[in-house]
Amino acid sequence: MAVANMKPLCIGLTGGIGSGKTTVANLFVKLGVPIIDADVIAHEITKPNQMAYQKIIDHFGKNILNPDQAINRKKLREIIFENIQEKKWLENLLHPLIRQVMRDQIKKIKAPYCICVIPLLAESTGIDFIHRVLVIDTPLEMQIERAKKRDAATEHEIQKIMDAQADQHSRLKIADDVLVNDGNLKVLEDKINDLHQQYLQK
Repeated sequence: MAVANMKPLCIGLTGGIGSGKTTVANLFVKLGVPIIDADVIAHEITKPNQMAYQKIIDHFGKNILNPDQAINRKKLREIIFENIQEKKWLENLLHPLIRQVMRDQIKKIKAPYCICVIPLLAESTGIDFIHRVLVIDTPLEMQIERAKKRDAATEHEIQKIMDAQADQHSRLKIADDVLVNDGNLKVLEDKINDLHQQYLQK
């Protein structure tokens, strides 16, 4: 008999920059799996009039704003990757808010399981709602090339972001499941179908 109000199984999806998290998440969406994405939430809560917006402006100043008053994410990223204290300040502001929004969204899910996309899962504390961790393992050169194309960024800029993140070894240490994403979309899709069947049985 089904237990009333039973929580869905929460799969934490993580991987380095350019590893293919969005591609993987979209393939799960095609299977009808709900996705909760930490980056999407971060964008939402830092929009004008949202919960973190004014605190960020008060701290970093109005020179990080675009003409439409939205935060210029490239400028902000440049500041925090040059200054570890500023990075910590922003994480201390955003991470608890993101975790709370994720918890609230999980409560509303009726599906057997959901995917929580959390790029910084290996570096984070206070994430108490993940039951299994799925790590995307991608060759380093492929990550850099994908990230350069996607973000129109230089290799130096991408390398800085990678240096600030946990390395792949640290991510693999927390993995319950590893998804190798080294180029072939059809193979990736087949692997995700297999994982989908496994997660439905959990």
